[in-house]
Amino acid sequence: MPAGIELYKTKKLLKRTLRVAYPPGNGDLVLRTELDWGRDIHPTKVSADKTISTFEVKANHPFLYFKPVLCRGGEQFWAKGDNQLLLMTEDDRRVCYPFFFSPEQGRISKLLTFPSKILGREHRVRVFLPPGYDENTLAEYPVAFVQDGQNLFFPEEAFMGQDWHFDSTHMQLRSMGAVDDAILVGIYSGDRMEEYTKPGYELYGRSLVEEIVPECDKRLRSRADRRYRAVWGSSLGGVVSFYCAWHHPETFGAAICMSSTFSFKDDLLERVLTENPVPDVGFYLDSGWPGDNYETTLGMTMALISRGWRLGQRLMHFAFPMAQHSEVDWGLRLHVPLQLLNGSVARYSRLKSPALGDAPRVMVTS
Repeated sequence: MPAGIELYKTKKLLKRTLRVAYPPGNGDLVLRTELDWGRDIHPTKVSADKTISTFEVKANHPFLYFKPVLCRGGEQFWAKGDNQLLLMTEDDRRVCYPFFFSPEQGRISKLLTFPSKILGREHRVRVFLPPGYDENTLAEYPVAFVQDGQNLFFPEEAFMGQDWHFDSTHMQLRSMGAVDDAILVGIYSGDRMEEYTKPGYELYGRSLVEEIVPECDKRLRSRADRRYRAVWGSSLGGVVSFYCAWHHPETFGAAICMSSTFSFKDDLLERVLTENPVPDVGFYLDSGWPGDNYETTLGMTMALISRGWRLGQRLMHFAFPMAQHSEVDWGLRLHVPLQLLNGSVARYSRLKSPALGDAPRVMVTS
């Protein structure tokens, strides 16, 4: 037995099942684990439509690394990517979606354009698709709609040549097993001062809800449910993201707002204090310090708490000492909201303890 897991032993034999989904007609699935990388574990059950194989795993260890293996025509093909982490303390609620023949890295789309009748201009977006997206067509994904999309992926497009490295950060967390796969939609900004502040963000929010989200739902295998849609942004992008989640809770389940300039050209603080609280919408608020909108972010956090949001449930707040108001700093702490929103621990927790009006679902991971 490998020396690594010998350090972690349980007195009790732990058992759990694991479901693996792959399009039928391509071969049979077996499982390999670090208990013995040369031994096939065969499924105890295969669904009637042949899409899901269920495996039973037993171990005196709290975790194991594993790989699905596809058997076809006398050959075995190991799943691409890093070994995946199986936690023996987790019950079987999330499905594994492996891929065997695709590149190990996700891909970023070409610049996509489509007209906006609401804004009277053209929308430009880039989409990050997780690895295996084209091969394992059974998987559907949560979606993050991110403002200032030109700053996310490529330094030649980003402000002052500094991008967030959004895709590489997501891939690193994915290889750790720390986040579930997600689709990232980077929305290139138009006139930020107009469309990310009041009253311009009212039309922009309508366009996001009525044009961009439906277009993405039509083109992509996204989970068409507000629980799996989040809207993101920094600075003024954080303001418009907060507005979109507050004003359109039927579309978005959460907003990620980094270093947001609340109360600069908006009435969001007053709305939080006076309007009926939006049911079951989550907010992540952060800032650097000193400066970097620290005080106004803290003020918005307190306003939400005064209206019933509870820290650690539908609200998270962080202040990062010495962090600056820059693309570099937002990229450096991007791993925090990614884990809080799409993290494997966070999503499993929501499955076990649904929020208001939520219903348990089978989650997507790979």
